[in-house]
Amino acid sequence: MHLSLGSCVVRDWAAGDLHSIARHANNRNIWVNLRDKFPHPYTEANARDFLAHVGQQDPTTIWAIEVDGEAVGAIGLVIMSDVERVSAEIGYWLGETCWGRGVATAALRGVTTEAFRRFDLRRIFALPFGDNRPSIRVLEKAGYVLEGRLTESAIKDGVLRDQWMYGAYKKSWQVAQVAQVAQVGQVGG
Repeated sequence: MHLSLGSCVVRDWAAGDLHSIARHANNRNIWVNLRDKFPHPYTEANARDFLAHVGQQDPTTIWAIEVDGEAVGAIGLVIMSDVERVSAEIGYWLGETCWGRGVATAALRGVTTEAFRRFDLRRIFALPFGDNRPSIRVLEKAGYVLEGRLTESAIKDGVLRDQWMYGAYKKSWQVAQVAQVAQVGQVGG
């Protein structure tokens, strides 16, 4: 995949991403809002293992977020199975040097659009911690809607935390994207 999204590029991973991904991922402010399988501290060995894992994916469902020619984060899908096979969970993280620049929102919009195109999905959802306001803002700006609040549904760093369920739906997402393109066309024309 290669999506040029203005503030960033979402693309497949490359071996040359090892050092930059380890440098950006080794941040407690990122780790505290992710699942426990994301290590902290995050070392080059962790980055090497991660790149080996994504190199074996078929189909690829985890991509690099690139800014200024450097991998600064990740965005990916976990496609559900069985009766939930029409859904996927989306997750992302972004290096702190890129926060507040619209990068995560652009990546989320682009990957959501592409995921609905590539995979047989009807719904994509995210489960940010309820106190992770920046991630909630990214989801809302990208067009995801709040579906519910899961009280004390997770524990991170010894603290019970709520999770908020956000969703995007193929039918309404496609309509919204067409409207957005039409609006940009009117402004630019």
